[in-house]
Amino acid sequence: MRQIIIALFLTISLTGMAQQYTLKECIEIALQNNRTIKQQELNRVQRKIAYTQARNDLLPSLNAQAGQNFIFGRSIGLDNIYQNTNSAQTSFGLGADITLFDGLRMKHNIDAKRADLSAAEADVERFKDDIEMSVATAFLQVLLQKELLQIANEQLALTEENIFRRNELIQSGKMAEGEIYELEAQRAREEQNRVQAESNLKLALLDLAQIMELDDFSSFDVIVPPVEEIIKNEMLLSPTDVYRQALMVRPEIRASEYRLKSSEKGVLMAKSQLYPTLSFGANMGTGYYKMSERPNDPFSSQFRNNMSNALGFSLRIPIFNRFQTRNNIRTAELAVENSRIEMDKVKIELRKRIEQAFHNAVGAQSKWKATQKSEKASREAFRFAQEKFDTGRANAYELFQAKSNLTQVLSEQAQAKYEYAFRLKILEMLKE
Repeated sequence: MRQIIIALFLTISLTGMAQQYTLKECIEIALQNNRTIKQQELNRVQRKIAYTQARNDLLPSLNAQAGQNFIFGRSIGLDNIYQNTNSAQTSFGLGADITLFDGLRMKHNIDAKRADLSAAEADVERFKDDIEMSVATAFLQVLLQKELLQIANEQLALTEENIFRRNELIQSGKMAEGEIYELEAQRAREEQNRVQAESNLKLALLDLAQIMELDDFSSFDVIVPPVEEIIKNEMLLSPTDVYRQALMVRPEIRASEYRLKSSEKGVLMAKSQLYPTLSFGANMGTGYYKMSERPNDPFSSQFRNNMSNALGFSLRIPIFNRFQTRNNIRTAELAVENSRIEMDKVKIELRKRIEQAFHNAVGAQSKWKATQKSEKASREAFRFAQEKFDTGRANAYELFQAKSNLTQVLSEQAQAKYEYAFRLKILEMLKE
């Protein structure tokens, strides 16, 4: 899915004094630096460890033990007779056991932990998608502010040119000096607009740099891609088609499905407590006895002679456990119902996002097309006002009005253009 956004904005190599980034580079840096994604990665690793341990629970356990006791007073000897003497006893043991049957609890636990791991992996992917969307949104906002700044510079340049022409006419005596005052006031207003546009651009760059979590963004900038060509080649997808595809591929849907599966396995695990548990064990032990004021065999002899081995089965049959098993089953079943509700909520939220994105895209498309028509009319009106002003048939106020209308239309067109591009990409991302 990431490739869809990135393909939009792949551009030429870095230029200029500032460090410039493409959208692809911005996304890669944001994914690398984002703390939330790092936390989700840690959660995924924890789920993987839990899944591995669930599988390892099938293996037998092996434990060794050793003990040392000192007895004062009456002590039992090797002949199993108590005597009035102090003694010391050293014991060594080795034991192993394995569960042969537990109502398939361990199998269901493995399945549940595998589903939890898959859900955690889907969560990582979803958070990455959210970061990519945030970066794309901030990136488009930077592009919009750059275009608005360019419009402000172009309008100021036109006013500067008109002032230059008027000054030449005033110096040649063909026009009164008062004719220049309105143009100078217009220039002051447009300089203020340019300063505001520069400030808005800096704030947009700051917002993008903060999403990327850059340490130093004093010289941060982006490369402007050809957005118009992308919009021209994109087709507006229907919300039904997008939603149908999104149900099959979106990570939040997969995560909710895996969590539902995990909770269903939790019910089976709870029900397994109703069944008997059969285990097999093996033990081997030896010891050394030393009694004071008595002759004792050497340690090596006792270690060999006292060796004992044992094999055995253990069967545990549940009869009554204060209704704990029954309540565990009911709790697990409630968890399943809650998981189903959560999955429905995720689907409803996804459909809502898709429908909103579609209608916003339709509105932005209509607005963009309308501003394109308005641009042609406004440019023609400004050209006509400029000709009238140059020939003395219009005053500076009339020229200013025509120019202000053109500037407003160009700003609206830029906003509609980038909003349309953004809404299209939301629809594309939601189905990938």
